Amino acid sequence: MAKRTLVTCALPYANGPVHMGHVAGVYLPGDIYVKFLRLKGEACLFVCGTDEHGVPITISADQEGKAPEDVVRVYHDMQKKAFEGLGIEFDIFSGTSTCPYHKELSQEFFLSLLHAGQIESRVTAQYFCTRCDRFLPDRYVEGACPYCGTLEAKGDQCEACGNALDALKDPHCKVCGQRPQLRKTQHWFFRLDRYEERLKNWLSSKTGWKENVQRFAMGMLEKGLKPRSITRDLTWGVPVPVDKGEGKVLYVWFDAPIGYISFTRELGEQRGDPDLWKRYWRDPDTRLVHFIGKDNIVFHAVIWPAMLMGQKEEYLLPAEIPAFEFLNFKGGKFSKSKKRALWVHDYLEMFPADLARYYLTVIAPETRDTNWTWEDFTARVNGDLADVFGNFVNRTLSFTERFFDGRVPDAPPAKIRGILGVIAEARRALDETLGAFHFREGLRAVMDLAREGNRVFDKGEPWATRKTSPDDAAATLRSCLELVSALSVMAWPFLPASCSRIRTWLEKPERPETADWEDLGKPALEPGQAIAKHEILFRKLDLETILEREGETPGEAAEEKEEPVAEQANLVPFKTFQSIDLRVGKILSAEKVEGADKLYKMDVDIGKETRTMVAGIAPYYPDPQALVGTLVTVVVNLEPAKIRGVLSTAMLLAAEHGDAVRLIVPDEEIPPGADVH
Repeated sequence: MAKRTLVTCALPYANGPVHMGHVAGVYLPGDIYVKFLRLKGEACLFVCGTDEHGVPITISADQEGKAPEDVVRVYHDMQKKAFEGLGIEFDIFSGTSTCPYHKELSQEFFLSLLHAGQIESRVTAQYFCTRCDRFLPDRYVEGACPYCGTLEAKGDQCEACGNALDALKDPHCKVCGQRPQLRKTQHWFFRLDRYEERLKNWLSSKTGWKENVQRFAMGMLEKGLKPRSITRDLTWGVPVPVDKGEGKVLYVWFDAPIGYISFTRELGEQRGDPDLWKRYWRDPDTRLVHFIGKDNIVFHAVIWPAMLMGQKEEYLLPAEIPAFEFLNFKGGKFSKSKKRALWVHDYLEMFPADLARYYLTVIAPETRDTNWTWEDFTARVNGDLADVFGNFVNRTLSFTERFFDGRVPDAPPAKIRGILGVIAEARRALDETLGAFHFREGLRAVMDLAREGNRVFDKGEPWATRKTSPDDAAATLRSCLELVSALSVMAWPFLPASCSRIRTWLEKPERPETADWEDLGKPALEPGQAIAKHEILFRKLDLETILEREGETPGEAAEEKEEPVAEQANLVPFKTFQSIDLRVGKILSAEKVEGADKLYKMDVDIGKETRTMVAGIAPYYPDPQALVGTLVTVVVNLEPAKIRGVLSTAMLLAAEHGDAVRLIVPDEEIPPGADVH
């Protein structure tokens, strides 16, 4: 196991504010992961900063009538404030134009490759826009991809098929729309082609990486690597440190990832530990993790590792690259021109940060693109945070305040042993899921713990037993309070501000410590311990008010609408379908419900817990024992219902055809708990 972990997030361009699409796919997952590691007591650094060089900055400067450095400062500060407002806590958030070590280190990287014969000079034809009077970087030339036909391919890389591009069909300047000319100019090229075999061997060893990362990276290698230009005709950036390099700078994609190293060095100097960067970049006991979006896979999984391999000094290569897909907004990509964007600074003026942290994790684009809608956001906040999580905390603390003088009741160890076991199991689930970058599944384990708290409260009926059996009421409340305390630790990576409030009410330090994590599954509260006055944790949102402010109407679709092919009654909106939590379950036991000929009571393993279901399938499956071990499809987020005295907490899916009813089962062995899409 590594002694330490260095976590980085892709550097955002300092030419605009941060929107929720950026946050969902890169910065929030990175922050959740770092908070998780620190709860476990692991040494960790969290490094990021703004990408401040290149034409994106100079174009913004031209449009705003400012110098590039002035534009950079404005947007750097805006982005830093946005991240802080969302509770994203970098150890350092620097910038490539202001970091005192970045220019020197970037030029050192270039010269090291040059002296090793890994860089060569060429005279090439580059796109030049006569209207803008500048050579255009690849990201500012768009056209049709010659391989897959995508119309919005960039000049150097098609994001749709992953191919590196030498030329586009029907290119145009993204700034002014004019067709650019090809003009000759001298540039320097990194001999990426010489690293093919080494990269293949290295990537082949990363068997646990996400499928999208392996697919894009290996796909690029299979097509064959080519020398790649690493300089551009600009004045804003890191100067090319060779003869004939006047008026040219290092291409922004080359110097940007070097910022991970230069920022770490800057952090060490700030902390009075100048060798810190060496431990985190050269010591093999360090684990390097890059959080990026899928559009950055090729750079981080192929080009950046080759740059590191080519250095005279040995640097660590990425150990993990958990690249995420894209978050869309109201059915389409985030777009300034189409006025389809949700800026973080605008959001924070309306809602608490934790609501966005929760929703963005629930819909995290871990394996496919997902979509933010205000309808679904409101439903998740009201149905999950307010009705489940917040309700459990509020009812537990309120009952303690009202009937136990605001103090933790005493209870025999045997009475709370069961709930402590549930807490310990939830911790094991978080260890497994968050350690594997499965953030949605980790959050689900936290919410399942809150749901279990509500079940314990309801089953214990303390409003009745406080009169008939005070000891039982005390045991129920003590169990629930232990769950509240555990939630204040386990939900911390996802909901830090809310957990700080809970811990204050429990008269604990606002930030959980490593000891809190290690002791999950042990009693965390002392009998007689005071509980402070509390407030409602999550207040419900009003959808109509939100939509009115956004200028929308309920049910309004995104701009790209599909024509219905036929009228159909009782149509369900897609966002409603998305809210249904379907999982694979495995039947552990089955027996008839007493007094009901058609009903079976079944215990079903759904991954991290076991649910009880009641289903009317006895006439179609006469031998209940034959069902044991069967994989089934289960709805796990329905309201519990009592059926013939049995509390059913999930629903089985089956198909009906004529007189036959058959269970809907996977066509191959799938582990219980797997999502059904």
